[in-house]
Amino acid sequence: MVDTPNPALAPRIWPVGALCRAIADALEARFNPVAVRGEISGFSRASSGHCYFNLKDGQGQIRCAMFRRAASLLDFAPRDGELVEVRGRLGVYEPRGDLQLIVESMGRAGQGALFEQFLRLKAQLESEGLFDPARKRPLPPLPRGIGVVTSLGAAALHDVVAALQRRVPHIPVVLVPALVQGAAAPAELVKALLNLYRFAQAESAPEADSVHIDAILLVRGGGSLEDLWAFNDEQLARTICQSPVPVVSGVGHETDFTIADFVADLRAPTPTAAAELVAQPRDVWLGALALAGQRLQDAALRQLDALGQRLDSAAQRLGRPSSLVARQQWKLGQQAQRLRYAALSKLQQEKTHLIAQKVDFPAGVQTALRQRAERLDRADRSLALLDPLLVLQRGYALLRTPLGMPITSTVQAIAGEPLLATLADGEVALQVLQAHAN
Repeated sequence: MVDTPNPALAPRIWPVGALCRAIADALEARFNPVAVRGEISGFSRASSGHCYFNLKDGQGQIRCAMFRRAASLLDFAPRDGELVEVRGRLGVYEPRGDLQLIVESMGRAGQGALFEQFLRLKAQLESEGLFDPARKRPLPPLPRGIGVVTSLGAAALHDVVAALQRRVPHIPVVLVPALVQGAAAPAELVKALLNLYRFAQAESAPEADSVHIDAILLVRGGGSLEDLWAFNDEQLARTICQSPVPVVSGVGHETDFTIADFVADLRAPTPTAAAELVAQPRDVWLGALALAGQRLQDAALRQLDALGQRLDSAAQRLGRPSSLVARQQWKLGQQAQRLRYAALSKLQQEKTHLIAQKVDFPAGVQTALRQRAERLDRADRSLALLDPLLVLQRGYALLRTPLGMPITSTVQAIAGEPLLATLADGEVALQVLQAHAN
């Protein structure tokens, strides 16, 4: 006899989609929101802007998706192998039935405290003027020597040496190795820079007899904030500011920033770029030198041609002095002819003037005498009209005092005083009896 199963005890038969949704609901109720720390693996960014990667540690891994909106808020570029902390929600990707973590925010693990410390030091040094663009110096176009501070085992050293060898193999390079990561790294970096400063001092310094440093490269490859922390040291920043020559900071990748980048005279996005900034390719300078030499040669040839023409002209004048004398004689003859013509013309004008005066002189004299006689007659008639005797002939008399002073007012006639009255034919003695005024 075969037992028939009890329908009440049989498991529920789920549609696949419904089961996935139920699992997602259970995860939502049990875990979300969730924060996870792990190492990035298989990071990729789709053309849509969404990011996909795995978070893993020694015990397991989980698939993650970070949509475009959340990814646009990132302040760093995630890379494989980087330890991060993410926040988000667990869910199930129903088309494949995969468990996945929808990431809503991401930060480097341990970055919070370090980043705050970085911001505090940055604000302090900025307030002191260590980041002021006015104190930063331009790079020398033709350095006599280049100093490099980095780790001997760093890939950055190989990149820098390769770039310098390719572009300026003739420029000497002084390498002072130092740790670029770890607790002891800041002190070693400071010591290495101070050693290089001796090569950058005055020309008379013993260390500068063979090599003089005109620029310094402080470089290392990329890494996390913890990996680059040695370059956020305050003493290192102040030592960079004391450099007698420009310092180029090439620390990390283009998205990495350290305190050393801000205080350096110039920041390069990569170690290779730092080397290229201080090393103009030799071919460029050789080309410029060749061009300058060609221009100088052309100018010299033009000057020689001009001087040759002047010399030829002088030689022609010196070789035929008779032509010069003949030309000067011709000019002298022209001047003599002009002078003779001018003298004859002047004499002719004077002669013509004298002849005209000889003809006009008698008539002019007669006219002048007649005019003067007429003027004399008019003056005589005018004077006769003023003769007082003519007035006396009309019955008037001229009264005078015995002293000859004319009497023109009754005030001058004093009773009892004698007066003389001049008439047309003589004088009469009078005596004033009485004077009356009108």
